[in-house]
Amino acid sequence: MVPMRDGVKLETVVFVPKGAHPPLPILFRRTPYGVIEDDDNEPGSKNASQDELIADGYIWVAQNIRGRFKSEGTFEMLRPPHDPRDPKGIDEGTDAYDTIAWLLENVPGNNGRVGMLGGSYDAWTQVMAILEPHPALKAISEAASPSDMFLNDDVHHNGAFRLSYNFEYAAMLEGDKTKNDEFVFDRRDTYDWFLELGALPHVDERYFHGQKPSWEMVVQHPNRDAAWKKVAVGTYLAHTNVPTLNTMGFWDQEDMVGPMDIYERLEKTDIDHVNYLVAGPWFHGGWGTPTGRTMGPVDFGSDTALEFRRIQAQWFAHWLHDAPAPDLAEATIFESGSNRWKKFEHFPPESGISPRHLYLHEGGKLSFDPPPEGGEGFDSYISDPASPVPYRHRPIGPTFTDPEHPWRTWQVEDQRFVDHRPDVATWQTEALDHDIVVNGDVVADLFASTSGTDSDWVVKLIDVYPEEAISPEKRDAAVPDMRGYQLMIAGEAFRARYRNGFERPEPVPADAVVRYGIDLHPQAHAFLRGHRIMVQIQSSWFPLYDRNPQSYVDNIYEARDSDFMKATQRVFRSHDAPTAIVLPVVD
Repeated sequence: MVPMRDGVKLETVVFVPKGAHPPLPILFRRTPYGVIEDDDNEPGSKNASQDELIADGYIWVAQNIRGRFKSEGTFEMLRPPHDPRDPKGIDEGTDAYDTIAWLLENVPGNNGRVGMLGGSYDAWTQVMAILEPHPALKAISEAASPSDMFLNDDVHHNGAFRLSYNFEYAAMLEGDKTKNDEFVFDRRDTYDWFLELGALPHVDERYFHGQKPSWEMVVQHPNRDAAWKKVAVGTYLAHTNVPTLNTMGFWDQEDMVGPMDIYERLEKTDIDHVNYLVAGPWFHGGWGTPTGRTMGPVDFGSDTALEFRRIQAQWFAHWLHDAPAPDLAEATIFESGSNRWKKFEHFPPESGISPRHLYLHEGGKLSFDPPPEGGEGFDSYISDPASPVPYRHRPIGPTFTDPEHPWRTWQVEDQRFVDHRPDVATWQTEALDHDIVVNGDVVADLFASTSGTDSDWVVKLIDVYPEEAISPEKRDAAVPDMRGYQLMIAGEAFRARYRNGFERPEPVPADAVVRYGIDLHPQAHAFLRGHRIMVQIQSSWFPLYDRNPQSYVDNIYEARDSDFMKATQRVFRSHDAPTAIVLPVVD
């Protein structure tokens, strides 16, 4: 029970290698999810092999943060940095500092160096620790840290609220401090459960009763106000001399944006050249799976997770053991499609890339040719909140406790399950006659109108596999049949009320053509010869995101059931309103 500067004691477990050994560095993980308390379990992580690190020799330390399990104090979700004017202030950074100081004094056989590691919330605690780092903190390896909970990552994307995930997460972490609670649904399909729940005020009325602080934060702060900015760790980042290995997965269903944002913010002042990035074909935590060769039916051709752990082992060996500097590019990026690792001086790359507009056309066609002059071309659909588009195959099980784990891999599910829905508009290219390689930031330049006064827009970029004939004798039941497969490469939601700023929501003028710039984030993918590129646009993604009433209300979390209405959505593809996906194509 390690004492902090304010007297609160935190449950901390220390694993020291048996037998004689030279002084060893410490690898330190801070978590809200519970620590391993017995020596029959592998140290370091519950869900990842750490053989590569264990072989190099470390003292392993895991700590429950305040208010979780046996740690004293009060748990606060994403506790913001303390006021620097308060000498007695505490936050996750000061707790890391105090723990490191205690470990150096009280754990025999340490060499005076500490590294931190872990993913998700555990990664966020590392980023907090480098704001005012202890001098002995020599390196971190943050994987999938959130950065701004209103703009991206776990709570919102572009102001659209991630409903099912946050409902279950609040239930899990803000209940009994001695365990991770599971909300028990009385339906197999949570799509039906959340649909019958209705408007969001029913959550507190029926279940939370004002007792879940993270949920109340959402309800009471519907816009990106000072409360959200206060917990956006990215806004606090400036120069750090702590070597930082940022890790992200291109199909991370929880925190794909955060680590890239942290990398880019640190890059602005990286005068010591200690800021690095590794991005791979992973779901949330996929870098810790046994091999990382596959995700769902998609085969990446090599053991990508093992490659990451080799990089991570060399990273810590250099900074904590004085091993030679690893042969590591500043940005090591896995390019799917071609299934190869690429090295960059910076990512997104700053040269060798040409932005090319892929335009929507009549008849569901996509082309690099702009729409012809004349006409007011558009495609339309009816968005009905009573029948929202599901975000993955139904039945949709619980987010965290479904034994089949489809939450992990939903972003690589075959998108044909919504293709031809009347409320999903689709366009695609002809079969490509050459590879089109995309490295960098993908942006949707959307021109659209709604008959309502608010709307959500969801844009998906998809790689459509060729429909190749396979003779019966060449079919292999062990190999997934990828013919015609629609693999989502990027997808994002945007809440229209925030088109002029996330601090100032505004009604959308009904039936007016409005231009939206929707960031689909940095990608690295090769659309291969014979494949097609597809774009899907829709106005719901349920129950991952809450339903937009499509009639403007000041606080969407106080909307009534009667506020929800159908709306006619129009996506324009004319010369004067040329909706396009802007692709960073490799020259």
